[in-house]
Amino acid sequence: MENRWSDEKAAQYVREYGDKWGEDLALRVYLTLLLGTNGNLVLHGGGNTSVKTCCKNILGEDVSILFVKASGQDMASLGPNGFTGLDLNYLKKLRSLPTLSDEDMLNEFRTHVVNCHSASPSIDTLVHAFLPKKFVDHTHADVILALTNQSRGEELVYEALGPEVLVLKYVQPGFKLAGAAAAAFETNPKCRAMIWMHHGLVSWGDTARESYETTVELITRAENYLAQNLRHPLRVGVSTPLSVAEGRLTKTAPIVRGLLAGRSDDPDHPFVRCILQALVDRKTLDFVDSDRGKELALSPPLTSDHLIRTKALPLWIDDPQYDDQEKLREQLSLAIQAYSAAYDSYIERHSQRMPSGVTRMDSLPRVILMPGLGALCGGKDVTAAGIARDITAHTLAVKAQIGAVGSYRGMEESDLFDMEYRSLQHAKLGNNKDLPLDRSVALVTGAAGAIGSGICEELLANGCHVAVTDIAGEKLTSLVEELKANYGDRVLAVELDVTDPESVRNGFQCAVRNWGGVDLVVTNAGLAMVSSLTKLDLESFRRLQRVNVEGTFLVLSEAARHFRLQATGGDAVLVSTKNVFAPGAKFGAYSATKAAAHQLARIASQEFAELGVRVNMVAPDAVFSHGKRKSGLWAEVGPDRMSARGLSAEDLEEYYRNRNLLKAKITAKHVANAVLFFATRQTPTTGATLPVDGGLPDATPR
Repeated sequence: MENRWSDEKAAQYVREYGDKWGEDLALRVYLTLLLGTNGNLVLHGGGNTSVKTCCKNILGEDVSILFVKASGQDMASLGPNGFTGLDLNYLKKLRSLPTLSDEDMLNEFRTHVVNCHSASPSIDTLVHAFLPKKFVDHTHADVILALTNQSRGEELVYEALGPEVLVLKYVQPGFKLAGAAAAAFETNPKCRAMIWMHHGLVSWGDTARESYETTVELITRAENYLAQNLRHPLRVGVSTPLSVAEGRLTKTAPIVRGLLAGRSDDPDHPFVRCILQALVDRKTLDFVDSDRGKELALSPPLTSDHLIRTKALPLWIDDPQYDDQEKLREQLSLAIQAYSAAYDSYIERHSQRMPSGVTRMDSLPRVILMPGLGALCGGKDVTAAGIARDITAHTLAVKAQIGAVGSYRGMEESDLFDMEYRSLQHAKLGNNKDLPLDRSVALVTGAAGAIGSGICEELLANGCHVAVTDIAGEKLTSLVEELKANYGDRVLAVELDVTDPESVRNGFQCAVRNWGGVDLVVTNAGLAMVSSLTKLDLESFRRLQRVNVEGTFLVLSEAARHFRLQATGGDAVLVSTKNVFAPGAKFGAYSATKAAAHQLARIASQEFAELGVRVNMVAPDAVFSHGKRKSGLWAEVGPDRMSARGLSAEDLEEYYRNRNLLKAKITAKHVANAVLFFATRQTPTTGATLPVDGGLPDATPR
């Protein structure tokens, strides 16, 4: 393991945080980030760190404080606010208790924090309080778990790390573990670190650097030991080419995503969907294609810390029938049903120990392993699915190491259940109510313009994952940069030309590769031009026809194929125009081609209904811009309209505002709200047109 400690960096953190938070906590932040940014040590909120220091209270008295990482905080990105300060002397007194429930322990934490606004501290806070060293670091290091999760685990740890390290059999995290760790330390107070079986490494020091360098030294010893003792590497008979696996992913992920969608009692929202993140890389393929991949995969997780993200076991699919989609669907369906039945039995076996107030998880797998493809990992959004994916990648890598050295030994089922259904663990998942489109994926064409960007923003604000598509260029690039700054991985940039069938197909496949499928298609791409019929040349008309008509046809056609494969229904919304119902002079090419697109959508509403897909239209008028993004239509039409009426650009907008009944300025957000109305299925409606024009009697649909 590389030693990344830098005295210069450490001093920088002291300068940045020392005055407000104190030097000790400043160094604690630096050291935590050093550990947390190494994915081989901790992942996504795992692990915990602490420092013991002294602060003055409001009375000016010196008080001993334990700053410990708050529960669920990510060690890769936290700052001083990511730590919770508690009264250290009081915490030490809790060791005298014979037992302490989670509820009582949390109450003692909450009533003895330094700042009442602090987040709940780590489940292992008392470990950090009872161990006497100033800096304490706990990680779930991959190589340590590769030693502990073996049939000769304790013996291997001593062989690899030496007598300076204590080994503690698995104890449930919390009060019991804190007492056991403190007692073990007292038997050998000169020890440098402690290994918790099936859990990880605890190291410490009187300084931040000492604690870190102990971690580095022990991890390096474990790495060297494993490298020297590789005896039986996994064998791969036929190695699947990466390109073949990626091709299978685009055809398989929508089927899997559909089958993992739970059923609800709401006829307007009959499915509870998930987001998928795929693992299709050389290491994963070699694992699932290997001679012992299945045996190792279907063993307990490396550490109980992963349970709430991945469940105890993945689902393994034997001999997937990739060449026959219907056979593959049936095969996957039966396998998922069998997994769910087994999970129900697992719950039943341990139902007497289910804590009150903890909601039972659904019975569906979080991770599906498929030879010839890799892994598909699910969650309620891209963040949850991404955590499951990252944990799976590390789990498979460590299990492959174990398989090459010895035989795997995981935790007992009862211990797994107790951690999977522990209230303090479930609290990490959060109790926030889902946004309306949290579990949904949208593909928006023509996204870089005024209306398209407004639609993307509104969908994202309501929890949707959005494939932002348009032709390549600065407009698309800048929009995606803006959206990603606020919505992160729920934004996907896709270069898409709606006139090119292959480009449209690739656009859908891009969404599938990233999130598993598409639930909402917003067909917004369009062109406009000003010309009388007598002056309109055929090629110009055909140019609009290719985008407005053929583009709509290609997107709807590809959407139908995808919706059929996914089999969980969906929605399509066409951004139409008031010109369909009230065309204007010198606007024949636009009005005619948009009318044709509108008619295609109406036909789609009839044909797609059997798939559970609703198709609707929104018909806006006079949307000039969205923030700094100008409308392409008005860039084309505006000069002619201004010239004809002798108006400035500002006066032209006012003219269009005053011509509608409500005297309303129509914005991209208004159009986005109309799309959202259909996307959230507020009414059982399909084949409808919703005007967004402030009231134009001539344009009323009829």
